[in-house]
Amino acid sequence: MHLKRWLTSIVAVPVLSALILFGPMASFVGLIAVVLAIAAWEYFFIVSGGDKKQRLGLIPAWCILSGAMILVAAGFQRVDLLFILAWVSFAGMAVLSMRRFSAASGSDILNRVTKGVQFIVYIPLPLATLILLRGQPDGVTWIFFLVFIIFLGDAAAFYAGTYLGRHKLHPAISPGKTIEGAIGGVAANIVVAFVFKTLFLPELSNLTLLFFAPLAGIVGQLGDLFESELKRTSQVKDSGSILPGHGGILDRIDALIFAAPVAYIFNMYIF
Repeated sequence: MHLKRWLTSIVAVPVLSALILFGPMASFVGLIAVVLAIAAWEYFFIVSGGDKKQRLGLIPAWCILSGAMILVAAGFQRVDLLFILAWVSFAGMAVLSMRRFSAASGSDILNRVTKGVQFIVYIPLPLATLILLRGQPDGVTWIFFLVFIIFLGDAAAFYAGTYLGRHKLHPAISPGKTIEGAIGGVAANIVVAFVFKTLFLPELSNLTLLFFAPLAGIVGQLGDLFESELKRTSQVKDSGSILPGHGGILDRIDALIFAAPVAYIFNMYIF
């Protein structure tokens, strides 16, 4: 498992880094759109409990289309359109639900709408903040800043929990996660943030960074736990198998999509 994790990272990281560093905004939006499509497929697999009709229905299809439009709006740095498109996606789900509604199927249809609304808030809107962040003057640096903090913190939490973990963090949601692992992850978030700041972002305030790094790490861990909660409810181990050693795309970005809005807010309004 450990070898698969590292081999996957060795193959994927250079390719993704090149796209982020040297590709135009359009290529970055395209990359995030691919991530959205795969994550959507995995999300609806989880929340449908393996029911292919719900996974491939009109509401999931509309959600993916709406999510793609949200990403395109973010590519043009149109923050105002994000809210309008989110409303359009909700209105579209309402219309689609009315087509299938009956007294017998009402609760099931509305349950699908609830999952669709959760999808829009959970995946496309946070991914859109990554694109908005990429569009800032120092956006490329900040993308790597956030990715290093979250992914290396996640790796540190994994190994700290594996070798030092004694006390369960939340066994009902994720039996493998420990308090020691969570603390190790946050400690790594802080260390990585200060090393990255020293090398690439020396203008950042140490005091503000000391607040940002653990906050991003803790929010990222909440994202990890939330996805585990979804999988535990539907009795699914991994969201997918596209990344050997990691599971699915959603398993890999669950922390990132929770932390991305935090990074965008800090970049735009605090730092």
